[in-house]
Amino acid sequence: MKTIAIAGTFDSKGTEYLYVKKLIESFGVKTFTIHIGVFEPEFKPDVSNCEVAQAVDADINEIVRKKDRASATEILSKGIAVLLPQLYEQGKFDGILSFGGSGGTALITPAMRKLPIGVPKVMVSTMASGNTEQYVGTSDIVMIPSIVDVAGLNVISTKIFDNAVFAILGMVNYTHDIIAEKKPLVAATMFGVTTPCVTFAREYLEARGYEVLIFHATGTGGKAMENLIESGFIQGVLDLTTTEWCDEIVGGVLSAGPNRLEVAGKKGIPQVVSVGALDMVNFGAIDTVPTEFLNRNLYKHNPSVTLMRTSKDENLALGKVIAEKLNQATGATVLMLPLLGVSGIDMENQPFYGPAEDQVLFDTLRGAIDKNVVDLEEFNLHINDKLFAETAAQKLIDLMK
Repeated sequence: MKTIAIAGTFDSKGTEYLYVKKLIESFGVKTFTIHIGVFEPEFKPDVSNCEVAQAVDADINEIVRKKDRASATEILSKGIAVLLPQLYEQGKFDGILSFGGSGGTALITPAMRKLPIGVPKVMVSTMASGNTEQYVGTSDIVMIPSIVDVAGLNVISTKIFDNAVFAILGMVNYTHDIIAEKKPLVAATMFGVTTPCVTFAREYLEARGYEVLIFHATGTGGKAMENLIESGFIQGVLDLTTTEWCDEIVGGVLSAGPNRLEVAGKKGIPQVVSVGALDMVNFGAIDTVPTEFLNRNLYKHNPSVTLMRTSKDENLALGKVIAEKLNQATGATVLMLPLLGVSGIDMENQPFYGPAEDQVLFDTLRGAIDKNVVDLEEFNLHINDKLFAETAAQKLIDLMK
């Protein structure tokens, strides 16, 4: 029989959680309840808040005495993040459901992110509309807007709770085994302006027995890829689109953070890297572009996305940081430079054609790369040329072999 974990603040929202618990059990599915509130729960849970606190060597009674909500939330969040993966490994549950406002969402989602990808995770939240990156991160949490606050049972909240229950029941009950030949996994990065390149490379690799996972280089995509590399899923990396560094350095909206380009190198995973889309910084709609950039070369990609051409100074900084990251590699690493352009709009008669800016990038990389660590190769090709893409794919195959 399948089991669904229900984790939440059973002290302040006990009525709501008890409603969900009974509904799940009415379908013949077991529940496994975890109390992560500070005070006494309205019903007896399978895992108490005392056990959650103990997971990080804290005392729930001391937490109560302090009467510090922020401190209590932080400790219990850390405790459940430690305990939840252990409970899953022990076979206590098959999926997890929770709901709450901003506090409850911030309390449980870090623990959900610790569970393996594919484990059903449903979060009903008042924070489910808008930017949910801080809650979802690189995991597969399903967030459902609560519409009304999670405060009592009413005609709206019960309908939303019902739908959330039906969703997770379907996830845990309707599964199938994927029967497929086990192939070496390759991670690749792509942006709209490098799609031809990565598509050619993917087709080349797939024809030779590799499975390719493509990550959209939107900040979250780069983080998700490196999370999988860190977890040991990936045998080779085709990091042709390193554009997230533009947003990290200049202040765009699609940064993957300051540790991008580190994981594969540190783990010794074979990697072929290029400079795809380093000609652009990403902003939202045109009216969101910072005023200091309004006199720059801007390109309205669509109503919601505005691109800004990187300058010579920015390309100098990009070259330095990419070299710095790649020079840390402990495994086979190739850096490939497409000398005729780094994106679909960095070519003659296109809005970001900038041979002078690209030259600064290339010269910086030539001077900063440690040739004892990184194999630097240059091609008189555009990044989207089929020959460039297939050469990159074959180089990765050679490194992996």
